[in-house]
Amino acid sequence: MCRNSLKPFRLFILIIFLIFTLTSLGWAENAVKALDKDSFGLAIKGYDSVAYFTEGKAVKGDEKYAFSWNEAVWYFSNAEHRELFAANRNLFW
Repeated sequence: MCRNSLKPFRLFILIIFLIFTLTSLGWAENAVKALDKDSFGLAIKGYDSVAYFTEGKAVKGDEKYAFSWNEAVWYFSNAEHRELFAANRNLFW
C-alpha cells in the first residue's frame, strides 16, 4: 500500500524536474545567443574579434572586411581575420 502512494509523488517530482530543466535550457539558449551589438546590428562595436587572439589587443575593424553572422555584422581589420572567423565561428557561439 505504501508503494502505491509514492507513485503520485514521484510523478509530481518528475514533472517539476522536467519543467525546471526545459525552462533552464531556454534561458541558457538565450544567454548564448546574446551578444554585444548596437541598434544597427554591428557586433562588438566594430572591433576585430580575431585580433584579440592573434594580436593580443583590441583592433578596430573595417567595414570593407565585414561578415554577417548570428543576426549581426562583424568587422575585421583584414581579409585573413575575416576568413579565420568565418571558418571557425561555430566554435565560439
